[in-house]
Amino acid sequence: MEAILPDLKGKKLIVWLRRDLRLRDNAAIAAAVETGAEIICLYVLEEHAKLRGLGGASLWWLDKSLKSLRSDVSSRGGKLICRKGDPGAVVMDLVKEIDAAGVYWGRRYGRAERDIDGHLKETLANDGLCAESFTTALLTEPWTIKTSSGGYYKVFTPYWRAVKTCYEAPAPFPAPEKLGGQGIDGDRIEDWGLHPTDPDWSSGFDDKWTPGEDGAVARLQRFLDNGLREYKSARNRPDLEDGTSGLSPHLAFGEISPAQIWRSVTSKINHGFKQDDSAWTFLSEVVWREFSYVLLYHNPEMTRKNYNDRFDSMPWRPNASRLERWQKGQTGYPIVDAGMRQLWTTGWMHNRVRMIVASLLTKHLLTPWQDGEAWFWDTLVDADPASNACGWQWTAGSGADASPYFRVFNPITQGQKFDETGEYVRKWCPELAGLPDKHLHAPWEADQETLEKAGVTLGETYPKPIIDHSEGRQRALEAWDTLKKQEPA
Repeated sequence: MEAILPDLKGKKLIVWLRRDLRLRDNAAIAAAVETGAEIICLYVLEEHAKLRGLGGASLWWLDKSLKSLRSDVSSRGGKLICRKGDPGAVVMDLVKEIDAAGVYWGRRYGRAERDIDGHLKETLANDGLCAESFTTALLTEPWTIKTSSGGYYKVFTPYWRAVKTCYEAPAPFPAPEKLGGQGIDGDRIEDWGLHPTDPDWSSGFDDKWTPGEDGAVARLQRFLDNGLREYKSARNRPDLEDGTSGLSPHLAFGEISPAQIWRSVTSKINHGFKQDDSAWTFLSEVVWREFSYVLLYHNPEMTRKNYNDRFDSMPWRPNASRLERWQKGQTGYPIVDAGMRQLWTTGWMHNRVRMIVASLLTKHLLTPWQDGEAWFWDTLVDADPASNACGWQWTAGSGADASPYFRVFNPITQGQKFDETGEYVRKWCPELAGLPDKHLHAPWEADQETLEKAGVTLGETYPKPIIDHSEGRQRALEAWDTLKKQEPA
C-alpha cells in the first residue's frame, strides 16, 4: 500500500473514483478503510475545457457501470455520490459540505488529468487536508521501470521482458465491508442521459456485454476456463467467440485491475498450466496496455500529434466521402467491412481486424490516423486514451516501436488467412454469405455466374473496392518516399 493516513475515526474521507470503478482490489479504497474514517464514494461526470469528453459507446458503458457500482456500494450500507461539473470544484464543494478530512483517488496519466489532480492536491494541502493518490489502473507506474540508461522504454519487447522479470503482484486489496454516504445529495445517473436515445443505436451491445465489477470478474473466469488455453493460436481468429478475453472495456473503466488478471493467470502457470506459452502471450497483451501508458505519460501530446514528428510532413489525402465509406463498412473489402460493422453493432472490434482496418485507412486511403482514432474513440466501448492512440500510431507508422510504414496490410490475404472459413465475414456482411470461400474475400474476382448464384451485384448489393489494393499500396509507398527524401543528409 502506498500511503496510509493517521487514525481518522469519526471523520469522513472521500474516495474519488474515475477509471477504477470497483470495490475489490482498489488500493485507494483499501487505504481509506485503514484510516477508520467513514468512506464516501464519489463519481464526477467531468466537465472541463481541457478534458476530452467520452464517446457515445463509452457513455453507454459508463451508464451501466455506474449503476452496477451504485448497487455494490448500497449493498455495503453506503451511497455512491454522483455529481456533474468542473471536477476540482465539485470535489472541493463536497469536501466543505460534509467537512471531509481529505480525498483519496487512483492516479491518471494524461496531462490535463494530471494537472487537475495536482491542482486539487495542492488546494487540499493548503487547507490542511489530506490528499493521497494510488496505483489503481496499472500494474506499475509509468516512471518505475527504466532502461539501463535511466530512461523510459520506447520499444515494447525489452519493456515486456523487464516487466515479466521484475513484476510481482501485491496481495489483493480486500473490498470494504461498510461504506458511508447516506443522506448526502447527488445526481441520479438516470438523469445524465448517458444511454443513447432517438435513436438507440446500442441494441447490439446488451447481447455481448455486462458492464460492472461482477461482469468483469465473470468475464475473466470465462476466459480462464475456455479461452486461455488456446489464446496464442486463437487470438488472431476474429470468428472465434473465446479467441480473446473481452476484458478490454472492463480494464478501460477499471472494473477489474490488471493485477487481478496477472494473479489469476500466473496462478495457473504456477500450478502447472500446460499452455504456459499461451498464458504468457496473453499477459504480454496486458503489458502492451501498460507500455501505451508509459508512452502517453512521457509524450502527453501523442493522443493527437505524431510521436515521430517526421510524419508531420506526411502528404495525407483526406477525403470525407472515403472516410464515411470506411466508417459505415462500405469499402468493398469484406474483412474491413465486417470489422467496421462489428464495431458499430457491438461497440468492439477484434484486435487483428483493428490493425487491418487501420492500415486500409491510413495507407491505402492516406487518411490521417487522427480521423480513425476519433471514430474509434466515439464507437469503442473500450476506448482508452493510451491504447487507442498507440494502436493507431503503430499501424500508421508514426508511433514508438511502430509497424514500418512500408508494411501495408493486404486486406484480401489478411481475410483469407485469419478468416479462413469465412464465418466472420458471413456474419457481418450477410449479403456475401452465398459466395464460395474462394471468392469471399475478393468478390470482384468472381465470375458473373458465381456472383448471380450468390445474389451479389457489385456496386449495388455490395460495393466495389474503394481503391485497388495494388494502387493503394503504391500510393502509400510513394508517400513514404517523400518523407525519406526529407531526412537530413
